[in-house]
Amino acid sequence: MKPDSRRPGFANDRAYFAAGVDIGLADEVKKTVGRQVRATFRPEVIGAGFFGSMFRLKGYDEPVLVSSVDGVGTKLKIASLLDRHDTVGIDIVNHCVNDILCCGAEPLFFLDYIGAGKLRPPQVEAIVSGLVRACQDVGCSLIGGETAEMPGMYSEDEYDLVGFIVGVVEESSIVNGSDITTGDGILGLPSSGLHTNGYSLVRKVFDIDSSPSCLGEFHPELGTSLGEELLRAHRCYYPELKPALPLTKGLAHITGGGFPGNISRVLSEQFAARLHRDSWDVPSIFRLIQEKGGIEEGEMYRVFNMGIGMTIICARQHITELTSILPEAIVIGEVTRAEGGERVIID
Repeated sequence: MKPDSRRPGFANDRAYFAAGVDIGLADEVKKTVGRQVRATFRPEVIGAGFFGSMFRLKGYDEPVLVSSVDGVGTKLKIASLLDRHDTVGIDIVNHCVNDILCCGAEPLFFLDYIGAGKLRPPQVEAIVSGLVRACQDVGCSLIGGETAEMPGMYSEDEYDLVGFIVGVVEESSIVNGSDITTGDGILGLPSSGLHTNGYSLVRKVFDIDSSPSCLGEFHPELGTSLGEELLRAHRCYYPELKPALPLTKGLAHITGGGFPGNISRVLSEQFAARLHRDSWDVPSIFRLIQEKGGIEEGEMYRVFNMGIGMTIICARQHITELTSILPEAIVIGEVTRAEGGERVIID
């Protein structure tokens, strides 16, 4: 494609364009994206689009800022193969919102980073549409981001998506697991699928990189194609869990590392979690992956969420009240005294 001489600054940018970077196109994409993200601005946003975005923090007595950063990972390979990019923006926002929720934080603002071999406006706009939708769902402002065109770093069809979030919680309301003790109950909330982890293993199991046509194959046990199942958006737990936070001792977002890698993060060293695998139904996609890949049961629980995206630890006497607030919540285990070895036991 020839460079468009009508784009601002083109006359001075021939060398950079020849190197694979189109500054004019990047400027156009940023203007379009800018119009989309303004729909997410809360009243506290007082500056965006400058060298730094500004957010006025007010209404708290002892505010503690909670931040997190993460990426979508190789789920982006599936999105690129299917040329569907509207769900990955939802993925990264919801992933980050869930992470700071584990501290009891309300999401305030979000920033994104998109690095691509070649900027494709429809692709970027689809990604941002997902970011905007997910931010609006939780009242979070999308106040900044970066879009970088990096030929040679990525192929023209590849991109990376990273998100950064800042939330706030009153110091007296921080959820950190410090009062967890033996006998506390462990509840689970269902996931919407794989969420955003385990995709490198999934790609290998189904040989997706070499045979992408398998993504279009319909699986009766899934009720949809493999590709549609793998692109299900990461579920956000903030709206439903917010009213339940006062009854909650600890929260663990089940992402990379599965159950052992995440539940242990909210337990003191003297405690362990005992989970009962028969207490919930494992969705068909996980059984399909396990059978196709010949993967041991223990590894499945260390890699995937196995149908439980968020776990909640609470006092035994609060279980009934919590399950009335959270109708989907299932009692999946209890806190026990650690006796050496595994901190998370799944029996």
